[in-house]
Amino acid sequence: MAEATISETLSGRKQLRLRSGEADRMSTRAYNLTLTGLLAYGLLLNAVIVYYFSYPLLEALQGVNTWLLLVGYMAPTLLGIFLAAKSQNPKVSFLGYNLVVLPLGVVLSLIASAVSVDVMVKAIALTGMVTLTMMLLALLRPQVFLGLGRTLFIALAVGIVAELVATFLMGYDGGLFDWFFVLLFSGYIGYDVAKSQAYPKTLDNAVDSALDIYLDIIVLFIRLLNVLGRKD
Repeated sequence: MAEATISETLSGRKQLRLRSGEADRMSTRAYNLTLTGLLAYGLLLNAVIVYYFSYPLLEALQGVNTWLLLVGYMAPTLLGIFLAAKSQNPKVSFLGYNLVVLPLGVVLSLIASAVSVDVMVKAIALTGMVTLTMMLLALLRPQVFLGLGRTLFIALAVGIVAELVATFLMGYDGGLFDWFFVLLFSGYIGYDVAKSQAYPKTLDNAVDSALDIYLDIIVLFIRLLNVLGRKD
């Protein structure tokens, strides 16, 4: 479901971000340091939740209805994305950011409890390498990535529908879709990094851009866990 929420973050905020006022502008250095710090904060918070709470959460949620868990994850996540998308107040956007990060931390904890430490370490390493590579490429060749927006969005929509049909109607449980989304969200990382530099350098845009990139990284990480878990 995380993939479906990405599309909302890519279109709903664009015009609001571009209309940011001159008075709210930051220096490029301050903007990028803030964006990086916010991104690191979200990922570190997830790491803490996974490290300390994976098994307690697994025990606490045993026997809980799957649909209830899904609603419990989706409701705050969608609310967080909505708040960040509609608000130009950085405090409200930061609240929205946390409403996305915390539920995903719980989801990652449940996933982590089902994979080996070796798989987890490999997935973290690969995610880090892909993320850094795509960030660097996006900073060096931003126009290449900025031109991929429509293509990435269409690929995302088609991929989601195809995976749902293959999984629920055809019973397909292979890894082709995981590889597809690994490639797709590698591209999305580059795209959202390039986008973050095209928006006015404001605190609210730093928060919103950090949320976009954070979601890309988390989806990439989860898909890599699936790929590596099948090989384990």
